[in-house]
Amino acid sequence: MDRVQKLIAIVGAGPGISQAVAHRFGQEGYAIALIARNTDKLKSLQNELFEAGYKSHIFEADAADQVALKAAFGRIEDQVGEVSVLMYNAARLKKLNILEESPDNIAEDLKVNFGGALTSVKSVLTPMKVKDHGTLLFTGGGLALQPYPEYGSLAIGKAAIRSFVLQLSHELRFTDIKVGTVTIRGFVSPEDEKFNPAAIAEEFWKLHCQKGKENVEVVY
Repeated sequence: MDRVQKLIAIVGAGPGISQAVAHRFGQEGYAIALIARNTDKLKSLQNELFEAGYKSHIFEADAADQVALKAAFGRIEDQVGEVSVLMYNAARLKKLNILEESPDNIAEDLKVNFGGALTSVKSVLTPMKVKDHGTLLFTGGGLALQPYPEYGSLAIGKAAIRSFVLQLSHELRFTDIKVGTVTIRGFVSPEDEKFNPAAIAEEFWKLHCQKGKENVEVVY
């Protein structure tokens, strides 16, 4: 298999935002590595992308499993090429009041809501540093800015992602590696004029294409 020069890896790939991001980057000639724990859903997304004319590859891994996630990135590098853009879209969506939560359950949720993001970044950052080039993108949420107790664990996770993005931006400030998040303050729906996946994907594309690195967070 020929190694690709432009590759986006999407963790938490599925319908919605990640699907729209795959299409947006595919339009620009990027190959797409899709990572998720459900192989059947990955195959469905891959077929849909193929019909649209985009090259994609699927890799099964649970974002909460550090070993499996690292192994997936290893297979991507071996079989497809080095990741030039990372998008972390995985999250554990759960409606439960924060006072009904337990520390153990929140810690388990954080393995997906934040831990997988850290593992993913560590898995792709070394080649990016060698080339002094790349982009790290993260799906944020308005819960990071306005926490809602009925989604207590997810609000903590989105706050963690936002903090991680800001820390990464500072850590990589002397490199040409871009870091960005779209903090989505609304319910994503294909029918919504603003909060539809294609419109949100365009914001991710703008973060990737911006001149310079000053725009780290898009509050959308």
